Amino acid sequence: MSEGAPTPGGRVVIGGSTGFMGTYLLPRFREAGRDVVTISRSGADIAWGDQGAIDRAVDGASLVIGLAGKSVNCRYTPENRAAIFRSRLDTTASLSTAIARAETPPALWVNSSTATIYRHAEDRPMTESTGEIGRGFSVEVATAWERALFADDLPRTRRVALRSAIVLGHGGVLGPLRTLARLGLGGTQLDGRWPVSRARRAAGTGHDVGARGGRQHFSWVHVEDVARIIDFLEVHPELDGPVNAAAPNPVDNREFMATVRREAGVRVGPPMPRWMLELGAIGIRTETELILKSRWVLPEKLADAGFAFAYPELDAAVRESFEVPVVA
Repeated sequence: MSEGAPTPGGRVVIGGSTGFMGTYLLPRFREAGRDVVTISRSGADIAWGDQGAIDRAVDGASLVIGLAGKSVNCRYTPENRAAIFRSRLDTTASLSTAIARAETPPALWVNSSTATIYRHAEDRPMTESTGEIGRGFSVEVATAWERALFADDLPRTRRVALRSAIVLGHGGVLGPLRTLARLGLGGTQLDGRWPVSRARRAAGTGHDVGARGGRQHFSWVHVEDVARIIDFLEVHPELDGPVNAAAPNPVDNREFMATVRREAGVRVGPPMPRWMLELGAIGIRTETELILKSRWVLPEKLADAGFAFAYPELDAAVRESFEVPVVA
């Protein structure tokens, strides 16, 4: 069997099948000849809340993938914070319940997590063995999500928390960034002072000043490599627990934005100071933490197991993400 090739046969259950990762994985598994059952709030084989149907789908499956969760690309209002937690914890608990009830439980359950679980890192990279858990709202979400994954006693199912870095690909985060670059707003994103209210500080949603000069680290991974990592996990039973899904060559924000501009055919872009980023984030209903936190993450477990990335370098990953998909 070649590296990364899916195990022949074996039903796959994808929870959260209509998001960015789910829509990438679904045709890939079906093209490999696998039976796939999808779960989502709408537009899937099964709707969340239909526990009986979820139980039947999971029983006898070989692989369960949990991807469900409200996007964190929003303002962290109390309502959105509650929805971010609920959408992750409820769906993870539903999959765990189905696996616990199964007569023939799946051999592997891969559940989404996030590399933002680690602290803001400017001094050294975070790995599964040496990484330090951070603080704040996003970290609380990630740690609660992983607790839900490992909460139940499931002795016949190997569980992996896939701590994904920023995922690049068609339809991901690069689309809006390319548009900004073409508008002349694709410069280095600079941290700096900005007032944080007492309420936001108490909620853990206020970003404190971090790396200067656009030197915040940017860990990333191409969507094709995330899919290949899941394939790899199926045939490497020694891998369990947290696994960092991050390319081996992270960059800083200065280099990342320069790459986006270059691949978008834009020669220059003025630096974007913190005040401008904050006002823009309010306007488009998102948070600056997503671009100002220094995420320096390395895939230690995958490297030790011999996984080879298809996109180890940023240039090729961004270039492929900007290409127009070929429609058969």
